[in-house]
Amino acid sequence: MIVGPAAADDALRTDAERFLDHLTVERGLSTNTLQAYRRDLRRYLAFLSSWGIRDVPAVTEEAVGAYVVQLTSSTHDDGALYRPASIARMLSAVRSFHRFELREGVTDHDPTVGIVAPKLPRSLPRPLSVEEVGRVLEAPPAGDAVGLRDRAILELLYGAGLRISELTGLDVDDIELEEGSVRVLGKGGKERDVPVGRYAREAVSAYLTRARPGFATARSRAALFLNQRGGRLTRQGVSLVLARHVRGAGLRRRVTPHTLRHSFATHLLEGGADVRVVQELLGHASVATTQIYTLVTKEHLREVYFTSHPRARREPGP
Repeated sequence: MIVGPAAADDALRTDAERFLDHLTVERGLSTNTLQAYRRDLRRYLAFLSSWGIRDVPAVTEEAVGAYVVQLTSSTHDDGALYRPASIARMLSAVRSFHRFELREGVTDHDPTVGIVAPKLPRSLPRPLSVEEVGRVLEAPPAGDAVGLRDRAILELLYGAGLRISELTGLDVDDIELEEGSVRVLGKGGKERDVPVGRYAREAVSAYLTRARPGFATARSRAALFLNQRGGRLTRQGVSLVLARHVRGAGLRRRVTPHTLRHSFATHLLEGGADVRVVQELLGHASVATTQIYTLVTKEHLREVYFTSHPRARREPGP
C-alpha cells in the first residue's frame, strides 16, 4: 500500500493504487518491478504533497520539473548522488502514472509531456570471454550435491541466456531434457521455449538424479533449484553461488548472473547468429534492445583487428 503524508492526499493515493493494480493485472509485471514502481510513486506523492497538490488534475509541468530537479540533487544514504539511470527510471514511473490517469479520464492533461529525461551515458555490456565462461562453469566440484546443483545453475544461465528471475522461477516440469529445451516465463508473463545444449542438459540431468533428491523436502514442491533447506533457491542465493565460483575460477572482476546472459548473446552473435534469433532467445520485446550486443561484437572485432593485423596497429611498433 502507498502511504501518503496526510489524509488530504487520499485522492492521489487512491489513484496511485489503482495504477499499481493495473500494472499487476493488465500488464503482469514482476514483483520486483512492481516494488520499484511503488517506491518511486511513494516518493513522488510525498513531493506533490510538499507542494500542496492534492489530486492529479492539479499537477503542473512546473511541479514535475521541480521534482526532477530535486531528484538530480538528492543523494543516497552514503552521500552519493542518484545516477542518471535511476532518475530516468523514477521519471518513467511518473510518466506512466500520468498517462494512465489521462486514459482513465481522471485528468485532461499530461504534465510530463514537456519534461526531458536526463541524458544517459551509453554503456556497453561487458561479457566474459569464452575461455573465462569455461573457467567459471568448470569451477563447481563434481563430487558433491552442492557442486552438481551449482554446475546445473551456471550451465543454464549461460547455455540458455536466462534472467536470474527466470532461472529461480523454473519448475522441474519446465525442463525437457530429451527434447533439449526449457520453458521460461519471462517479463510480462510471456512464455518462450529456449533450446538447451548438451552441456546444460547433462548438468541438469546429473543434478536431478544425483543431487536434488537429497535437497528435497515437503516444502520443495515442483521447484527445480533448491537450497539446502529444501526451499526454492532465491535470486540472492543464485548470486552467491555465482560469486563463489567466479572467485574459484580466479577472475578478478565483478560477474553477475546478467553478465552470463550478456555473454550468451555476444557469443551467439560472434558465432554468426542473426540478431532477430538472439532477440527471440533472450525474450526481448524489441530488437532494438538486442542490437546493443551487435555494438559489443563490433568493438571486439575492431580490437582483434587493431591488435592482430601487422599494418593496422594504431601505433608503430618498436
